[in-house]
Amino acid sequence: MRVLPWIAASIAALITLTAYSQEPKAFVLSGDYAGTHDPSIGREGGNYYVFATGRASGGGQFAICCSNNLTEWKLCGHVFDSIPEWIHTTSPGTRELWAPDVSFFHGKYHLYYAYSLFGKNLSGIALATNETLDQANPKYHWQDEGLVLQSTASDDFNAIDPNIVLDEKSQPWLSFGSFWSGIKMRRIDAATGKLAAEDPKLYSLASRLRPENPTPAKPGLPADWQAIEAPFIVRHGEFYYLFVSFDLCCRGTHSTYRTMIGRSHRVTGPYVDREGKELLKSGGSELLTANSRWLGPGGESVLQRSEGDLIVFHAYDASTGKPALQISTIAWKDGWPEAVLGTVGEAK
Repeated sequence: MRVLPWIAASIAALITLTAYSQEPKAFVLSGDYAGTHDPSIGREGGNYYVFATGRASGGGQFAICCSNNLTEWKLCGHVFDSIPEWIHTTSPGTRELWAPDVSFFHGKYHLYYAYSLFGKNLSGIALATNETLDQANPKYHWQDEGLVLQSTASDDFNAIDPNIVLDEKSQPWLSFGSFWSGIKMRRIDAATGKLAAEDPKLYSLASRLRPENPTPAKPGLPADWQAIEAPFIVRHGEFYYLFVSFDLCCRGTHSTYRTMIGRSHRVTGPYVDREGKELLKSGGSELLTANSRWLGPGGESVLQRSEGDLIVFHAYDASTGKPALQISTIAWKDGWPEAVLGTVGEAK
């Protein structure tokens, strides 16, 4: 039986609409998912790859976990055997690398990452590239491409937590930032993966406003009220969506991270929340918050797929305070994403 084109298109649209309007679902994970912090997820063929902050358990930097079904995970290597020598020279106090972000453009995979010292903005964002994520492929090799941008004590921003988004013209943009004046953006040259010379502007996307009578900052640290970081931007429909983490990570059972969201018609903003409040003025709609089993959900990464989008993030075991990988499907409802934090699993 021949199906008329408009009927086939209507059926396809209905299937897509149904897939994207279901309730979000948290995956139950097994295997090597504990200890994962600031996860970034990539996909090649039928395999998924999650990259995590810090030292790998067997040595090296940026542990990689692999899965072909999103539920069963195993450690499958790391990116660097050691911290690149130029980083030791630039930032001799750095002991581990942070916040990897994997993306694919200009024919290869790009892994942006950060080096810094906790609570300081003497930081930098660097780049490694690879033709494939498949370690069985003879072309597999992470090439250190060096520095992309940096911040110093005289800057009002912090060059960590990088993320790449491609706009409607496949032009890459790099968002980043932590505390200080918040989330920033620079345009990227697709051919080099470095900053685009034709657009030197530093765009501001989101920040926290100073409250009345805030708690004083701890010695040598930025004030807690400035806590916004871990940007991740995706384009969905007519909008760009900016995911960020509010409040404090990395404090075990005292972690207060929560994932917030805003959207914009332009990649460079302005981003507003569900109530129309600008993210540059402390706006942000809550997407993920703590439950009785897991605390501080944040450090998020989104994977867009034809079969439904995913968000991966870390959260802290409410008993041990240790981090672990979390995965939820994303349900798009009335132009906004919804996700869920699971209630099972553990991080020993």
